[in-house]
Amino acid sequence: MALLTTMLATALTWSVPASAVAAPLVSSASGRCLDVKGNVATAGTALEIWDCNGQANQSFEFTSSGELRTMGGTRCVDASNGQTTPGTQVIISTCGGQSSQQWRQNSDGSVTGVQSGLCLDVNGAGTANGTAVILWTCNGQSNQKWSMSSTTPPANGSHSCDIYAAGGTPCVAAHSTVRALYASYSGNLYQVRRSSDNATRDIGVLAPGGYANAAAQDSFCSGTSCVITAVYDQSGHGNDLWYQGSAQVPGSSQSSPATATSQSLTAGGTKAYSLYINPGNSYWRDGHLTGVPTGSAPEGAYMVTSGTHVNNGCCFDYGNSETTRNADAAGAMDAINFGTECWFGGCSGSGPWVQADLEWGLYSGGSQSWNTGQRAFTSKFVTAMLKNDGTSRFALKGGDAQSGGLTTLWNGGLPSGYSPMKKQGAIVLGSGGDCCKPGGGANLSAGTFYEGAIVAGYPSDATDDAVQSDITAAGYR
Repeated sequence: MALLTTMLATALTWSVPASAVAAPLVSSASGRCLDVKGNVATAGTALEIWDCNGQANQSFEFTSSGELRTMGGTRCVDASNGQTTPGTQVIISTCGGQSSQQWRQNSDGSVTGVQSGLCLDVNGAGTANGTAVILWTCNGQSNQKWSMSSTTPPANGSHSCDIYAAGGTPCVAAHSTVRALYASYSGNLYQVRRSSDNATRDIGVLAPGGYANAAAQDSFCSGTSCVITAVYDQSGHGNDLWYQGSAQVPGSSQSSPATATSQSLTAGGTKAYSLYINPGNSYWRDGHLTGVPTGSAPEGAYMVTSGTHVNNGCCFDYGNSETTRNADAAGAMDAINFGTECWFGGCSGSGPWVQADLEWGLYSGGSQSWNTGQRAFTSKFVTAMLKNDGTSRFALKGGDAQSGGLTTLWNGGLPSGYSPMKKQGAIVLGSGGDCCKPGGGANLSAGTFYEGAIVAGYPSDATDDAVQSDITAAGYR
C-alpha cells in the first residue's frame, strides 16, 4: 500500500502538460531555440541553444507519459548518464521510459527533471549560439524559462504585461496614460497638477484592466490648466516616471512636465489623454534597484507612439538609460528611439523611424550604414519594439497600432563596440540619456507616448506578435 501511495504521489506531482504538440522551445533569456547540436539523431548528442530555424532538431513535444521528444519523435531528452547533479549535460537518447527521461513543464516557464528536480538551464546564463544546455538548481532566472513558440498566450482578457509574463519575460516597468497593461490592474495611471492652486490628482482606471478615467481629469482641471507630473508603474516594481525638474528627480532642472490636455483620443470607445512631449519635457526614474536589467542582461521594450508628432531633436526615447544622466559609454543605454533624426545615414525615406538609442549612437540596424529592412512609420498610432540579448544581437520591430502585424526592421548583430552592453538600469521617457541636469544635455525632442513596458529577458517573436494583437485590440482612435 505504501508503494502504491508513493507511485500515485509521483504521478500526480510530475504529470506533464496538457498539450502534446511538437514545437520549438524558446529560451526567454536569448530568444534562441533549444537545439540538438548538429541536427543529428545520434544518441548522446548534446543540447544547446541556436537561432530558431524550424528544423526537426528544434522541434520538441511533451508527451502524456512525461517524455520530452525531438527529432521527429525518435529521440528523448535525457540527463547524461542518468546523473542528477547540477552541471549535468542534457542530451538525446533512445527512448526507454527511465526516470532521467521524465520532464515537467511548469507554469512559470521552467522545465524540471523528475529524477533530479533540477531545471533545464542555459549554461552560465549565456545567450550566444552554441551555449550548452545543462541541469541546474532552479533559481527563477530567465535562462531557465522556456516558451512553446508555436502558440501565443490566451487572448481571454490578457493585456500586454500578462502576455509578456506568460512568455517568461515579465514586465519590470509598465506605463500608460491610456489604459491598464494588466487585465487585473486597478490602480492609478498618472498624476496631474493644476496651475490654479498646484493641487494634484491621481487618475486611475474606470474598471480593473480598463481605460483611464479621463472624466476625473476633466473635472479636476476645469477652468484652469494641468500638467502631467508622473506616470505610474503598473508592474509593482515602483518604477514611476516623474518629470525631470521635480523633487522626485534630484539634481534635474532643465525639464518641465508636459501639458495634460494637448491631445485627447479614444481607446476602446473611451476618452483618454496622451503624454504629449514637446522640447523641454522629459521623465525619468532610477530603476536599477527595482528589477530593470543592468549590464549585459537581456531586455525587451515596446511603446505605442505617434507618427504625426515627431521632430529631429535629440532624443525621443523610452527605455533603459544611465543612472548618472551622463553619456557614459557605448552600450550604457538600451532605449527605443522614434523620430526623424538619422545620425549615420541609411534610413529609408524621411522618417520617422524606429531605432535603438544605445548611447553614443542611434542605430537603425547593426552598423553605421544602410539597413535595407528599415522603413518609416507615419500612421497616427505606431507600435515600436526593441529587444537586446546584451551580448550579441538586437532586434527592432514596428507596426500600425490600430491594425495588422509587426515588421522586423533589424534582427542581427550589435554594432561594433557594443558587446557586451553596459546598461545602468534607469528609465527615461522623452529625452536622451544625458538630460537634464545643470551642465548636462537639454531635451530637444517631440513625440507622443500612449503606453509602453520594459521586460526582463529576450521576448520570443510569438510574444511580440501577441502583444501587437493586444495593442490593436485596444481600439486606439
